[in-house]
Amino acid sequence: MTLSQVMNATEANLLGTIHGGNIMKAVDDAAGSVANRFAKGPAVTAAMDEMTFLVPVRVGDILHVDARVNWAGHSSVEVGVRAEVDRWDEVSERTHVATAYLVFVAVDEDGSPRPVPELELESEEDQRRFREAQIRRRHRLARREAIRASRDESGEGGEP
Repeated sequence: MTLSQVMNATEANLLGTIHGGNIMKAVDDAAGSVANRFAKGPAVTAAMDEMTFLVPVRVGDILHVDARVNWAGHSSVEVGVRAEVDRWDEVSERTHVATAYLVFVAVDEDGSPRPVPELELESEEDQRRFREAQIRRRHRLARREAIRASRDESGEGGEP
């Protein structure tokens, strides 16, 4: 799925470029739409595993946010997002401006996790994206466990 929008001055930061939070919202909107469709019902953002901003987006640029499911587990999915822009003031190839990976959990009417369909890997590209998503998942879970163990050792609990 691709969502597109023209970036306007109300979305600009003090430097005159588009505020990263606005790009993050567009990324979450596209990823959420893909996750909801894949899960055949509500899926909520559980984590933004990684987001990399490569170059600034400018007022007037047309932002295109392309999202697709990379991995599916029992109740969660990873959605990869690529953000590109068409520059308003030049005719050129689209510029890759950001990449993100988000995790969504499918929920039922009570907000409890529910199963998602199995992801069908149809191409070599699908298989590569799936493998890389598995690596990100392992790292995310290992990081979470290492932080939990560190807090247990120090006697400190809670979030930052």
